[in-house]
Amino acid sequence: MSNQIPSAPGPSTPLAESYTYHSKTPTADGPYILGVDEAGRGPVLGPLVYGVAYCPASYQDQLEELGFADSKTLTPETRASLLNTLDSDPENLAWSVRVICPQAISSGMLRRPPTNLNRQSENATVLLIREVLSHGIQLSEVYVDALGTTTTYQAYLSSLFPGIDFTVTNKADSKFKIVGAASVAAKVTRDACIDGWVFEENEGRSSSNLWATEFGCGYPSDPKTQAWLKNSIDPTFGFPKIARFSWTTVKLLLDKNAHAVKWTDEGQASLIKAFETGKGLDKDRCDIAKDLKLVSIGML
Repeated sequence: MSNQIPSAPGPSTPLAESYTYHSKTPTADGPYILGVDEAGRGPVLGPLVYGVAYCPASYQDQLEELGFADSKTLTPETRASLLNTLDSDPENLAWSVRVICPQAISSGMLRRPPTNLNRQSENATVLLIREVLSHGIQLSEVYVDALGTTTTYQAYLSSLFPGIDFTVTNKADSKFKIVGAASVAAKVTRDACIDGWVFEENEGRSSSNLWATEFGCGYPSDPKTQAWLKNSIDPTFGFPKIARFSWTTVKLLLDKNAHAVKWTDEGQASLIKAFETGKGLDKDRCDIAKDLKLVSIGML
């Protein structure tokens, strides 16, 4: 499937960094409505994909007849057909996706202070809306599918984009057809990324030592995903870039099966060496420095 849709990496192309894809900009007069939804928030493997779809407000009656709905309720064949539908009327319909690669998700969540998944999701949504606006599209209404308490998020988006009427709600993909269309764009793109995943880490490895591609849908509850994680862990390097290292599922496996690592920065390494090798006057100085160091970190 990855070769058949423009929003996924091409054949033999690894997903090495996050990226954005935009379909052709529609030409019909505005104002426009826009829907936002995601695919892949929960998986331990693969990217998180945010999608938007938009059309003129005057096109909503036609949109109601096209069959868009919560992508999880549709078959893969129906989703693929509906993505083609999104491309079938470039005057009125358009869509975009933001593909957040697994390593970007992990690095954001593991840095200090962390950029949690909610913040990364908000950033992707804001980026997509801003880029649609930059193409000259006038937005009057935006509908966003979101979990949990939505009032704060709705107020935040409204403050960023004054003049646009935001509706942020749970299950928006089943309430608003334009969000259903965004759901399809996101889901088809993520599935294509997973189905056509190219392991960078296979380069230089023997044919008998390649990373297995039978990893299921990527959700921790999928038996194929569980088996792949269990069988694929490298005690030194962990997992390839398809895995989200910030997920508890992966952390527990690494704690149990990977080699322990002792991190020492260059400054600490120099002090330790001086403490261990100092003699005479140097040793006295090192002892003083050691005491001062211990005081500074609260050990004395």
